[in-house]
Amino acid sequence: MITLRRSEERGHANHGWLDAYHSFSFGQYYDPEHMGVSALRVINQDRIAPSKGFPPHDHQDMEIVTYIHDGALEHRDSMGNQGVIRPGEVQRMSAGSGVTHSEYNHSSEETTHLLQIWIQPDTLGIAPGYEQTRFDENEKRGKLRLIASPDGREGSVTIQQDASIYSTLLDGNEDIHYEPGTGRNLYLHLAMGSMQLNGETLQSGDGAQITDEPILVANRGAGAEFLLFDLP
Repeated sequence: MITLRRSEERGHANHGWLDAYHSFSFGQYYDPEHMGVSALRVINQDRIAPSKGFPPHDHQDMEIVTYIHDGALEHRDSMGNQGVIRPGEVQRMSAGSGVTHSEYNHSSEETTHLLQIWIQPDTLGIAPGYEQTRFDENEKRGKLRLIASPDGREGSVTIQQDASIYSTLLDGNEDIHYEPGTGRNLYLHLAMGSMQLNGETLQSGDGAQITDEPILVANRGAGAEFLLFDLP
């Protein structure tokens, strides 16, 4: 079964410097029907104005994955990490027993467009951790590229949960097939473009919760970029 979550159904908050869409309940947006899927708790699509951002704030016991579409995000944290995340790069921060970090648009001229993803860990109170990896476009073109996993296989970032995240660019006659394991929960978020998933048409910002589907077929992409979450 595929349950669609259309882009316009998401929560929306425009703070001027931050224009954010929430796939699941977050901050002042609360919808008891959309609290997450399995361990996946947050998918926020954020656009951050030039030189603006989030001042230092605390997190605990959450796996936070940041995926950049456009622009650049400057990161600093209490572990001593400092750097800039750019398109094609994925950052993983395990908040664990507690971490403080800040995030700012690195540019004084361009908007930064990103996805921030929160996944609940399978173990609480671990030591905080940080990782940042780049994935080339040709690794995602017309195929599922693993970008996060519990064991860091295939060069993916490591998350503390039995969950895998795949990223894909899909156009034209490209066809992708995926067979989920028994009892797994899947969620697909279409970040850009349009595509079909098992015959259902998705547009930019749409999501799809997938259960009891023996196979997924993604095709008819037009500038499509999506993330697929394979969850416990």
